[in-house]
Amino acid sequence: MSQTDLSRFRRRCGQFRWLAVFMVVTVGAVVALSHFIAPVLLALRETPVPGRSLATALLTGGPPVCYLFGVWSIGRAMGQLSNGRLFQPTVADALRRVGLALGVGGVFSVFIVTNLLRVIGETRGGYLHFDIPGMTLGMIGGALFLLGGIVDQAGRVQAELDEII
Repeated sequence: MSQTDLSRFRRRCGQFRWLAVFMVVTVGAVVALSHFIAPVLLALRETPVPGRSLATALLTGGPPVCYLFGVWSIGRAMGQLSNGRLFQPTVADALRRVGLALGVGGVFSVFIVTNLLRVIGETRGGYLHFDIPGMTLGMIGGALFLLGGIVDQAGRVQAELDEII
């Protein structure tokens, strides 16, 4: 990779980092308003809103927070790459963090939210929410987490081989 290609790559990583920050801030503000701030204000009102309790809002706000943490982790990794951090450890760490965020968000969306809403009496129905995007994100998250471990192991093996040679 030539010096100009490396400079271009780092500049693009920096730009992507700011895009991720913008997304986390704007979408995070909407999630905070709709899942945390508005329900608290509505709970303080004299007349409650049917079907939208504070507990429901807080529970359904869990998966978006996990997904936003995944986006933040990607932005963090891009920022580190733009500052010149080594590629392999940065990518391995980012894969594990993003994988964990997507996996937890997906599992929370499919299994935890539905069953906790049933326990507190907010909804009726099955034990599993057939949420295809949540299931997909959970599976992708698990795969990314595993790939992060493989990339990390490959870095350790490469370092060991470099010591031998």
